[in-house]
Amino acid sequence: MSLLCSGLLPAVTARAGLTPGEQKIIEGVDARMGDFARDLEAAVQIDSATENLAGVRQVAELFGRQLTELGFESRFIELPASTGRAGHLLAEHRGTKGRRVLLIGHLDTVYPGANFQREGAIVRGAGVADMKGGDVVMLHALRALHRAGALADTQIIVVMTGDEEAVGKPQELARRDLLDVARRSDVALAFESAIGNTGTVARRGSISWELEVQGVTGHSSRIFSAAMGSGAAFEAARILQGFYEQIRKLDGVTINAALIAAGVEAELERTGGKVSGKTNIIPQRALVRGDLRTVSAEQLAEAQARMQAIVKNNLPRTSAVLKFNKGYPAMPPTPANYALLAQFDQASRDLGLGEIAAFDPRGRGAGDVAFVSPPLPGLDGLGLGGRGEHTTNESSDLSTAPDLVKRAALLIHRLTR
Repeated sequence: MSLLCSGLLPAVTARAGLTPGEQKIIEGVDARMGDFARDLEAAVQIDSATENLAGVRQVAELFGRQLTELGFESRFIELPASTGRAGHLLAEHRGTKGRRVLLIGHLDTVYPGANFQREGAIVRGAGVADMKGGDVVMLHALRALHRAGALADTQIIVVMTGDEEAVGKPQELARRDLLDVARRSDVALAFESAIGNTGTVARRGSISWELEVQGVTGHSSRIFSAAMGSGAAFEAARILQGFYEQIRKLDGVTINAALIAAGVEAELERTGGKVSGKTNIIPQRALVRGDLRTVSAEQLAEAQARMQAIVKNNLPRTSAVLKFNKGYPAMPPTPANYALLAQFDQASRDLGLGEIAAFDPRGRGAGDVAFVSPPLPGLDGLGLGGRGEHTTNESSDLSTAPDLVKRAALLIHRLTR
C-alpha cells in the first residue's frame, strides 16, 4: 500500500508564502511520495552494519545510481583496508548559482539490516530512522527539485559516509574526504533524524575513554593489608564513583561506563572481553571502557581534567591510567547556525507546517556535521525521525515523511537561488 492510497498525503494546495516555482517543487513532492516506502525498503533490505563492508558498498551503489539519474557525478571512495571500513559515497552536481550546499548522510547502521517491516504508516528495521530514512528524505527532496528544473546550475555535493556509527582509524583519513568537500561548500545540511518540529544547530561531541587499573594480587584474606592494598576492582569502583559524582554535575555532560572487566587477568575489546580469576584471589587488573559527551571543546577539557584528577587519588597499592581516544567534535550553536535555522523556520511557515525551534543539544548525540560546522553554517535533524535508534527495535512513522521532504526541498531551493 502506497502512502498516496493509504490517505497519508495532504491534498496539494497553493500556499501564499510560495512562489509559483516553489509551488511546483512542492507539487512534485506530493506526486511521488508514494515511492518513499518502496525506496526505504530497498535500502533497509541491504544489511549495511558498519563492519559489513560489502553491504555498505551495496547501499552506496543503490543511492549512487539514484543520484546519477538526477545529474550528479557519483563515485565510491574506498578507504584503505587498514581502517576496517568500506568508504564513502560522494556525488556532485556542478553549477554556479546561489550558495554551494553540502548534504550529509551515512550508509551504515549499528545493527544488521535486511529486516524491513511495515504496518500501515509504521516501519521497522535497521536504519529506518538512523539514517537510511534520512538519506531517502534527502533523495526525494533532490528528485522534486530535479523534476521542477530547480537543480539546473546549482552546486550541491552529497556525502554519505560508510562509518558514521563507528569511525575508521585513523580518524584524519576516515574524514579526509568530507573535510575536502566542505572546503568547496558554503553551508552544510545533515539528515539525521528529525525530532518533532525542531532543527539541530548544536550537537554534543563524543569521545571514548579507557581506564586501566593495576593492583597487587594474592589471597583474598589479606586484602586491605599493607602488603596487598585494596585491589584493582575496588580502585576501579572508586574512580567510577568519582566520575559519577563529579562529571554529571557539568551541565549537558554525560559519561557512560559501558564495558567493565576485572580479575587476575582481564581483557577488553570494542564490543566484549574476558576475565579469569577466583573469588578468593584479589584482582590484579581492571579495565573500563566508556564514552564522554560534551557540548563544547571547553567543556570537554574541563571534564577530562576532572577525570584525571579523580584517577590520580589512588587507593593503597594500586595505580591507574586513563586514556582518551579521538572521537566526534562538538558542534557549537553559532550565530551562523541560528541564521540557517531561521531560514528553515521560514520555509516551514511558508509551507503552512508551523514553527521550527532549536533542539536542545543535550538531547542529541554526535554526528558527521560536527566535522564541518564550524567553519560552515550547519543544520541537522532534517531526516526521518524514529524510535529505538541504536537498538533492534528501531521504528519510524512514514506519515511524517511528506512534510520533511517539503521542508528540505524548499530550504535547498532557497539556498541555491
